[in-house]
Amino acid sequence: MAGRDHITTPVSALSPEEAADELARLAEEIAGHDRRYYQDDAPTVSDAEYDALRRRNSEIEARFPELIREDSPSRTVGAAPSQKFAKVRHAVPMLSLANAFSDGDVAEFVARIRRFLRLADDEPLAITAEPKIDGLSCSLRYENGHLVRGATRGDGFEGEDVTANVRTIDDVPKRLRDDSVPEVVEVRGEVYLSHADFARINERQAAAGKPVFANPRNAAAGSLRQLDPKITRDRPLKFFAYAWGEFSGALPADTQAGMVGWMQALGFVTNPLMKTCGSVEELLAVYHDIEERRATLGYDIDGVVYKVDRLDLQDRLGFVSRSPRWAIAHKFPAEKALTILRDIEIQVGRTGALTPVAKLDPVTVGGVVVQNATLHNPDEIARLDVRIGDTVQIQRAGDVIPQVLGVVLDKRPADAVPYEFPAVCPCELKTPVVRETTAGGEEGAVRRCSGEFACPYQKVEHLRHFVSRRAFDIEGLGEKQIAFFFEDPDLPVKEPADIFTLAARDETNFKKLKDKEGFGTTSVKNLVDAIEARRTIPLERLIFALGIRHVGETTARQLARAYGTWDAFFAVARRIAAGDADARAEMDAIDQIGDAVVDAVAKYFGETHNERVVENLVGQLTTIEDAEKPLEATPVAGKTVVFTGSLEQMTRDEAKAMAERLGAKVAGSVSKKTDYVVAGPGAGSKLAKARDAGVTVLTEDEWFALVGERAGG
Repeated sequence: MAGRDHITTPVSALSPEEAADELARLAEEIAGHDRRYYQDDAPTVSDAEYDALRRRNSEIEARFPELIREDSPSRTVGAAPSQKFAKVRHAVPMLSLANAFSDGDVAEFVARIRRFLRLADDEPLAITAEPKIDGLSCSLRYENGHLVRGATRGDGFEGEDVTANVRTIDDVPKRLRDDSVPEVVEVRGEVYLSHADFARINERQAAAGKPVFANPRNAAAGSLRQLDPKITRDRPLKFFAYAWGEFSGALPADTQAGMVGWMQALGFVTNPLMKTCGSVEELLAVYHDIEERRATLGYDIDGVVYKVDRLDLQDRLGFVSRSPRWAIAHKFPAEKALTILRDIEIQVGRTGALTPVAKLDPVTVGGVVVQNATLHNPDEIARLDVRIGDTVQIQRAGDVIPQVLGVVLDKRPADAVPYEFPAVCPCELKTPVVRETTAGGEEGAVRRCSGEFACPYQKVEHLRHFVSRRAFDIEGLGEKQIAFFFEDPDLPVKEPADIFTLAARDETNFKKLKDKEGFGTTSVKNLVDAIEARRTIPLERLIFALGIRHVGETTARQLARAYGTWDAFFAVARRIAAGDADARAEMDAIDQIGDAVVDAVAKYFGETHNERVVENLVGQLTTIEDAEKPLEATPVAGKTVVFTGSLEQMTRDEAKAMAERLGAKVAGSVSKKTDYVVAGPGAGSKLAKARDAGVTVLTEDEWFALVGERAGG
């Protein structure tokens, strides 16, 4: 939602001119999202963000009805059909539903219906409730009982002809069971994928080197809209029927529930969770029951749909704009979901930290299928009292790994027992697990494997860190390839130096590697070239790549600039490991370096194994580039700089490197110690805070003028 600061302005505070401008922006933005969702099957925002845009549009239109545009999102459904398929004009439009986001919205929906129909409070009003399937809407046309056409919703009035593809779906009858059906029948519903089938499709995509799908909805839509029906047939799509379109003759039932029952009798799959309710309380009870059962359904839903049951009342209620008055979708809260915790897996990181990970029944949260969530540490497990078999609520925010928020205690299995954190590492060495001690001498929350670099898990994580982007950055050696080489009996990579000896250890022309799955002549050549290119490495990258605890990218740069050369740094590190007080004091005096870093350096180089690993690695390198000393006689030496917004003349990394080379300190947030803020387009809260605090704000051009350089200079 970056760059949409106008959305935060209260609608009541908008002038007519501002409202008109925002409605124009919203119409364009929502249309773009509709195209990416309905045509490209590649949405770029979550459902919650999309719903927020539509709500904002509706609120502005309600206050300024005279400004409603011809292309308003309130007047459109979906997006124009793709040009890849023949177009189909819907005899009866396929409209979308208005949304409810709270229990109060549902109560107002029912009250609004009663007011429109002029029903007394004690008059009965039946309303159906059913899961809202997160798939692709589809209309099936039958003539004389035979399937003649399948079409997507498209823009609601015109869709795509996907007949050949829907014929491959087992849940879609090719001929209706009842010979007495009307001449024309259009059955409508949702095409979707189960979680299990989605996982299998992604496994096949990954094995074939193809992109994986983000979620079952995208996979289902992409599968239904294949130009080759053979591809669709290989993907086990399913179909739930729940509505109808064109219908010749009289309807066979006079209620929504009756029509769904009739479709089931014809051979269609309908949702067994559909219920008929007589009050708001009953509707909400169904909603919360389905929400709790969401994780066990095996397919994605994103809410519950309510529909007035009597068809004559539906006719009286009619439609408003793009939605029927007689139906509404009660959406689940964004970014949260309930699911079942099946196991707790212990993962061992590069520093030996044991992290418990919840293994979950798959559930979609924020548009992404979630199967794992962090439990942080043993204290968090104890605080939540989370147990295997529990129904848990999880939350996902942005790209952050999902976390377990709490346990639904009334759903706890009778045989669930408290979780006991392991006392030994899950690696084959089974080394003892120890609780870390903080700098203040207190017990910390993290447990660590005491096996250090003998632990296989830590070895693999060290290798992954070594080849990562900000370390040696070896193209073609990602997590998957590192794990492969670590286990490979022919070309094992157990330490960094082994990467640089791959070519020497392989047979002529890399015969061994080419025989491995996933490697061909081109990929092998690219990998060899990438490895050879990293035999020359800057000192700060080498120090960072070693994986010394507490030595991150910034600390590695400070150490490199303080000692200048590898020989100087290595010599001091070995002296510190040997207990040299002068060497220790020298390192401790470096800006931003403290006891934790010095202790970590002493421990790392005090291990004979580590010293051997480092010497083996350095022996494979051609050049370790000396660190560039920060300049002192510059306009920004000793100053603190913050970069914010979208920089146009340099990347954020380039900007940071330039400032530090000129003797400045780069901070991530604005404070009273900040001297300059360099702001590019789209700068937000940091820019506002800088102005409030009276901090000097510079454009990129003003920054370059101040330091007397240009980008890349």
